Amino acid sequence: MRITEKTDTEMTDLVGHPHRFRLHTEQIEDRILSPRAVRSSQSRGRALFEDQDAVRTVFQRDRDRILHSKAFRRLKHKTQVFIDPEADHYRTRLTHTLEVAQIARTIARALRLNEDLTEAISLAHDLGHTPFGHGGEEAIDEALRSYLPNANFRHYDQSLRIVDALERNGQGLNLTWEVRDGIRGHSKGGKDLGIVQGTDIPETCEGMVVRIADRIAYLNHDIDDAVRANILDESDLPEEALEVLGHSHSQRIASMTLNVIVGSENSDEVKMTGHVLKATNILKDYMYKHVYLVDRRGNQEMAKAKKLLQQLFKLYLDEPRLAPQSMLGGYSVNNFNDLPLEDRAEHVTDFIAGMTDRYAAQKFRELFFPCAWTA
Repeated sequence: MRITEKTDTEMTDLVGHPHRFRLHTEQIEDRILSPRAVRSSQSRGRALFEDQDAVRTVFQRDRDRILHSKAFRRLKHKTQVFIDPEADHYRTRLTHTLEVAQIARTIARALRLNEDLTEAISLAHDLGHTPFGHGGEEAIDEALRSYLPNANFRHYDQSLRIVDALERNGQGLNLTWEVRDGIRGHSKGGKDLGIVQGTDIPETCEGMVVRIADRIAYLNHDIDDAVRANILDESDLPEEALEVLGHSHSQRIASMTLNVIVGSENSDEVKMTGHVLKATNILKDYMYKHVYLVDRRGNQEMAKAKKLLQQLFKLYLDEPRLAPQSMLGGYSVNNFNDLPLEDRAEHVTDFIAGMTDRYAAQKFRELFFPCAWTA
């Protein structure tokens, strides 16, 4: 039977049902998705119960909430690797996110996984990233631990905090369990693909897709940006990796993506395998050695950016009267000062982590640069 014939029959069965459009989408999912995929109708749900939407599945609603969030819009002015706000073609945290989503959807479609869930995780995975990229993440972590030695700051934890507690004026986005699980488990740090440690691996195949797509995206676009910044020449890249993956940006992405699809089609995992896995890890190690860990990502300005954020952190925590009311969370300055240190540090962390590069620079100029005095 042709799909259109079955679809027409299903729609006839739903005539007059107020949620027929969403139910029809769920019926299509039941028919075409892999047994490994998460069906929208089988989500573990949200922390707070909500009535279903008439048209959109739960994962489509999550995607839309993320797209319309303030944190998502701020990504366009947050550094990916290189601080260069005047140049047009360097990646930002937003363009990185979109590239991850594109690669992840390609893999998800080929494996017949839930594309809407995959896209929602992709779009939200870096919402908690700081201004000035991973250097900013390190700066806030160091500043926080200077007051609370046992505390730490990690962008993936902050991403969850944004969607759970900070967006929509403190109400959060109330995302589904599956999207939150994918956000929590997307980060690998510098570990090789193929190494599984601890309990940080997503439980869904869709979350695993995003975890790998993130590595595929940033490795390749960071090479592109590093060449543009004259940090390296493509001829410097390890030939043993290029012989396997390809000598161009598009060839490498295609090789990695196809390998994930082929290596995962008959598996309960989503993974990269064999010679492509080895070549990808070689390329990753090269980038860490020659770009990521060299003079703070080949960008001498990163040390300044870190000091900028750390000085803002200290100033706002020690002198909250200088902070915007939005950081104080409705407290007066006196009441804010009466809060436990952990609570005050959380407010400051949320505020600074949410800044864009240019807003952080603007606040630093306002607070630390002297202004001309006039009578």
